[in-house]
Amino acid sequence: MKVGFLGLGIMGRPMAKNLLKAGHELMVYDFNQEAVNDVVSCGAKAGTCGKDLAEFSDVVITMVPNSPHVRAAVFNENGLAEGFRKGESVLIDMSSIDPVESKKIGADLEKIGVDMLDAPVSGGEPKAIDGTLSVMVGGKKETFDKYYDMLMVMAGSVVYVGPLGSGNVAKLANQMVVAANIGIVAEALTFAKKAGTDPELVYQAIRGGLAGSTVMDAKAPMMLSGNYKPGFRIDLHIKDLTNALNAAHAINMPVPMTAQMMEVMQELKNHDEGSCDHDDIVRYYERMTGVSIVKK
Repeated sequence: MKVGFLGLGIMGRPMAKNLLKAGHELMVYDFNQEAVNDVVSCGAKAGTCGKDLAEFSDVVITMVPNSPHVRAAVFNENGLAEGFRKGESVLIDMSSIDPVESKKIGADLEKIGVDMLDAPVSGGEPKAIDGTLSVMVGGKKETFDKYYDMLMVMAGSVVYVGPLGSGNVAKLANQMVVAANIGIVAEALTFAKKAGTDPELVYQAIRGGLAGSTVMDAKAPMMLSGNYKPGFRIDLHIKDLTNALNAAHAINMPVPMTAQMMEVMQELKNHDEGSCDHDDIVRYYERMTGVSIVKK
């Protein structure tokens, strides 16, 4: 299959490489020429703009930071819309954006005869590299079925959630849970240390019970070792929680736990830690308590 891939960041670059490994013919585009060169060295072609990708491809994947970037990639001058073929081209937006905007972009594309799926991912850089991401997909079921196998090249699971926008609703729900989960792991381990108990042994004691989670197993070891290298940056989680708050307020739903985690992450950003992994939440508790759980 001919695939265009626009957006070669922390997640997009390994995702594009996994498509190449599976034998898909790939054209890529990004403002970061080093990233383009890296993927081209693995066998991709380089496009000079979004229009090039759309003209080349059967399907185009976008993997960019937020809603305005998706709209710009599609509708700006020399964007994807200028190269899409009516009734043939498909856009799969794998960015994590506001579901309201997903629906608007999809409606605008429908006017020019282009179908769209929203298919955000969860799992961070390690799962992007391994090809074991979780993908949540919204759009027409027949379009989902057509591209399911291609999406599985990058994923451990690909789940159809419902109409367009549903993928990003699922992703925002995921990010709400992840934020609260990381926060309580950091809080609990700091509590253990301040109470005079080894937080690593507490982690080992509780990880196999009801408190255990994928988030705990991924993030507790990083917290204990003082590893804040980004797999998923605080700045990106702030973006997701902003979208979650906006989407929730649009339907008049209070989301107090999500709002609290947003305030925690804003404190981290104010300490110039926005580029750190979201396990950096533990340093919020370190500043509040004067206690560090990092193993010496």
